[in-house]
Amino acid sequence: MTRAEPPQTAREPVAWLNGRFLPATALALPVGDAGFVLGATVTEQLRSFRGKLFQPEAHARRLAESLAITGIDLAAVCGPDGHAAGLTVPQLFEAAGTVASRNTAAGPDGGDVGVVVFVTPGDLAAQHEGHGGSPRAAIHSFPLAFRLWHTAYETGVALRRVRVRQVPDDCWPVRLKCRSRMHYYLADREAAAAEPGSRAILEEFDGTICETSTANVIAVHDGVLSPPPHALEGVSLAFARQLASKAGLIWQPRPLVAADLATADEILLSSTPSCLLPATRVDGLPVGTGAPGPVYRRLLAAWSEAVGLDIASQAVQMALSSA
Repeated sequence: MTRAEPPQTAREPVAWLNGRFLPATALALPVGDAGFVLGATVTEQLRSFRGKLFQPEAHARRLAESLAITGIDLAAVCGPDGHAAGLTVPQLFEAAGTVASRNTAAGPDGGDVGVVVFVTPGDLAAQHEGHGGSPRAAIHSFPLAFRLWHTAYETGVALRRVRVRQVPDDCWPVRLKCRSRMHYYLADREAAAAEPGSRAILEEFDGTICETSTANVIAVHDGVLSPPPHALEGVSLAFARQLASKAGLIWQPRPLVAADLATADEILLSSTPSCLLPATRVDGLPVGTGAPGPVYRRLLAAWSEAVGLDIASQAVQMALSSA
């Protein structure tokens, strides 16, 4: 289903929809799709390094779990001929790899890209005269917005605790990666109103720390790295755990509360686009010395070595080239 070659128009980015490559500008879904109407969309966002997807197998496993939780049948996606073609998760990520390599090369400077894979239930029956549709699967990419975080590798990120709470498991399980993210949007608005440029850090209803809108949180106390156990485990968080193990660092997940952030020596943020950033302020107060710490620098160096480029330097260079 994914064997068709993408369009060969010079330097034109491509996308993928239901088994067919097409120009990125032609990618479109009906507004009556349940993914738009209800936010009922499962998704994964990856990034490339030198045009190759980073950790695609881990993202594929998580997407498969999200599909299982929601009951969206990927095999029922209809191909270009209008019939269900038995699409599989490996085929979907094979196409994602093609989008990443093609669009990295098509970029004005060969910079790496973010790649989004998403699957919806298809047309919502209530908006299509009572007739629902088959699921839709799509892939698109975008140039990574290095200019949004390139200075944070050295200056750090400011975090703010907010009143908006994480969605409880009674609504949907924390391991579900989906597009229903209004709480993230509202949380970041609240954080920015309190401190421009800051990011929200969400808590559970019992006051335990969960995550930010875009990253997993890791508190460091006396060299021990502690992410909260009840949060969506990001692919980047799992990779950070591997790097920490190789470096001989202690990885000890445990529930965190506000006091744990206030007393942390360091706070690290792991996410797909930026990989690893330091949080240097929480609620206006410095974290540790108020500067990026040794554990952060050690892990970022190990990450850069693993992917074969200096992650922070790439971000700076790309941000300057796009200014």
